[in-house]
Amino acid sequence: MSQVGKEVMILVTGATGTIGREVIRRLPSDLAVRLMAREPARVTGAAGTAEVVYGDYGDSRSLGRALRGVGSVFLVTNRVGEDDGHILRAARAAGVRRVVKLSAAAVADAGADDAITRWQRVNEDLLRGSGLEWTLLRPRSFMSNTLSWAASVRTDGVVRALYGASANSCVDPRDVAEVAVRALTEDGHAARTYVLTGPEAITAVEQTLQLAELLDRPLRYEELEVEKARAALLRRHPEELVEALLAGAERQREGAKAAVENTVPELLGRPAGTFRAWASDHLGSFAPE
Repeated sequence: MSQVGKEVMILVTGATGTIGREVIRRLPSDLAVRLMAREPARVTGAAGTAEVVYGDYGDSRSLGRALRGVGSVFLVTNRVGEDDGHILRAARAAGVRRVVKLSAAAVADAGADDAITRWQRVNEDLLRGSGLEWTLLRPRSFMSNTLSWAASVRTDGVVRALYGASANSCVDPRDVAEVAVRALTEDGHAARTYVLTGPEAITAVEQTLQLAELLDRPLRYEELEVEKARAALLRRHPEELVEALLAGAERQREGAKAAVENTVPELLGRPAGTFRAWASDHLGSFAPE
């Protein structure tokens, strides 16, 4: 595939998030890159040539400044509402040509009807109808979600989760970011939807066993009751997101998240990253202090 010209400015939104941070690390340093965040001071890992700017989807002036001179946008939104509409309208007005959007694999699941999935479906429709060149990335759950276990693994040697025997073809966030960079910097990805998974479906019990082997210490898996899981999630997330996560866990228990796609190997020319490899590279987060 041909490369996009180096003079094309790329805007990365969600620059402090799980995928945004990895995209930043993978964009070639000789490209014109602008990074947008609500808290610019939290942006890390960028090349010295990258421009970091304040931007908020609800602030039209900040969007106008962030999009000035931009040809391609990596779009990440995480607040249920109209953020996608705000930035797509601003992008059209600014003359943006290409948008690569981070969506979710659940969008294609007919059984998924939680608020977050419905919102993402609306956002995808907005992008497809925007008149802009678009690419949709639909990853399965991120392997990095297991970092929510880190505190209990470090202190108690315990993983607590829902439905430990249910499998998920979770994906390495670094693979998602590498696909995003390809879509941003190469031609040939227009009007394409990429479902991104890891190389196998793996359960929380199996992940616990792999972490134990890598840490060389015993770990115990404890099955969470639904109400305890809800209470724990509500301490960190809004209720609407919590109910969506619990609904997703139920779909996973029914096998809806176990399918493995070959998209990552096809696009990147190498196998998708395994959970063992991801965990090995992030072992310090789980190791006792």
